[in-house]
Amino acid sequence: MASFRQLEYLVAVADNLHFRRAAEACNVSQPALSAQIQQLEAGLGAELVERSQRRVLLTPIGRDVVARARGILADMDALRDSVLEQVPPLTGALRLGVIPTIGPYILPTLLPQVRSEFPKVELYLREDKTADLVRQLRAGQIDLALLALPIAGDDLQSMPLFDDPFVLAMPANDSLAKRERITETDLADRQVLLLDDGHCLRDQALQVCAVSGSSKVTDFSATSLNTLVQMVANGLGLTLMPSLALEVELRADSGLAFRRFESPPPSRQIGLLWRRSSRRKTDFQAFAEILRQQSAGQILDQAQ
Repeated sequence: MASFRQLEYLVAVADNLHFRRAAEACNVSQPALSAQIQQLEAGLGAELVERSQRRVLLTPIGRDVVARARGILADMDALRDSVLEQVPPLTGALRLGVIPTIGPYILPTLLPQVRSEFPKVELYLREDKTADLVRQLRAGQIDLALLALPIAGDDLQSMPLFDDPFVLAMPANDSLAKRERITETDLADRQVLLLDDGHCLRDQALQVCAVSGSSKVTDFSATSLNTLVQMVANGLGLTLMPSLALEVELRADSGLAFRRFESPPPSRQIGLLWRRSSRRKTDFQAFAEILRQQSAGQILDQAQ
């Protein structure tokens, strides 16, 4: 008899076609996941996954089982959501995904506030890139995602929370640091450092660069905003920084300066995303209200 956990593991293998990545998505060890898949195959009396040193494929029976498993897991999520709908807001488990260019700057103050206002919530966090969080959301591996909007998909519903304006970070002795405000055209012919592929902030920065006519340093893309800051401090170029990150990344001893853009500044819209089929809208609205209160204060402080 198949267990829900085994079905979750099988769906993760189908989504990733890789046992290690599937195990990471399920927060278990690879041997544990492999053992559960083998037990599922033994219980059903059929091979579901073709394994080789180079690739992982589903068998025809495996594809059928995965399709049915998705339906079963979706029904279980709906059952859980239906029960949670009848209890006070933010009670029980809430699995939140957050992108790396938001998490470090908003979670340290958000989490204590959530625990204070909703002591019965069990908040589980997962930090990942946008595309991976959207995939996990659709697969039922997380309940809610905090990221930059918009995200396409009729099966998903979003709630805008606030705009996060970009600023330009530069060495303190850069000529642009003498300006009180800058415009996007000031980036023309300047080297702008970007995050690696897969970060939505990279795509947003590229849009600003396209308007300004600036060029990017293709050999020096970074994996985090902190790395970008270090690269700018070493004179490798300039970078666009979301206002949320200023207090953490641009400290007084960093040797860096930042300048705001003339109004209206380029910005990203931050919001929450969930499955349209979810029945936990009351929970999500309560969570959104905490985020709005906190983020409004942070953005206002940075603007002063």
